[in-house]
Amino acid sequence: MKPKTVLITGSSTGIGRAAALAFAARGWNVAASMRTPNAASFGDAPASANIFTPRLDVTDPGSIHLAIDQTLERFGTIDALVNNAGYMLMGPLEAWREGELEAQFSTNVFGLVAVTRAVLPIMRKAGGGNIVNVSSIGGRMAFPLGSAYHSTKFAVEGLSESLRYELAPHNIRVKVVEPGGIRTDFIKRGLQWVEHPAYARTAIPMQRLMQQVDRFAPGPEAVARIILRAAGDRSGKLRYPAKPGPFLFLRSILPDAAIRTMLHGFLAWYGRPAAAPVGTVPPNA
Repeated sequence: MKPKTVLITGSSTGIGRAAALAFAARGWNVAASMRTPNAASFGDAPASANIFTPRLDVTDPGSIHLAIDQTLERFGTIDALVNNAGYMLMGPLEAWREGELEAQFSTNVFGLVAVTRAVLPIMRKAGGGNIVNVSSIGGRMAFPLGSAYHSTKFAVEGLSESLRYELAPHNIRVKVVEPGGIRTDFIKRGLQWVEHPAYARTAIPMQRLMQQVDRFAPGPEAVARIILRAAGDRSGKLRYPAKPGPFLFLRSILPDAAIRTMLHGFLAWYGRPAAAPVGTVPPNA
């Protein structure tokens, strides 16, 4: 049987890289795309012969179409698409600089749409496929100072839920994977902070909380396994929580007032003078 092919965006590190390795280990052909290709990223992988690393920047239409053409030339088809590329803009709305919200949407939403639109004709011609959009528990509930990031992930959730209906007649299934706090280098590479002195009382404990999550959370491999399962699932299931911690469950059973109290409690705890130092905050980009 001919191996299936998956195209993954944002594959250089973290969840994207772990997903590429998981697919390759299961015998898939993998187009592990990234903005700056580096073959050494997978050089030590047992199944690295199955992995191709085209350049793809989701904000650059030319690179999207070239990467897809190269993938088709190498593997002949695209059976699954994993929209993983993204980053997180954190900080108060009042501190956003001109263009920062637009840039957040350009990558997390419009880039996802652009890659999906480019792949859809291929899947329709082939008679089907699976599209896996990597969202977040932050697409189902919001945390302080994440209004830019959460707005993009809420958009991905709504887009995906609607899109599954229009693509169903073409045997194309849409899946949403929702990771919780995962230990990757996302805090260092994929997080941008904007700051405003009026909101430091909230920003400092949030920075501390996110660093603690990054330190003790599970690694990306567990999320990669769920992405792999979603990419091969022919059912109508839409959402796949991936190591969400207690948050989605608590959100489903607790009233809004209790959730607010819980989050205020976290901020109070991590805002204590005795709390661990904040450390280095990624610079604004």
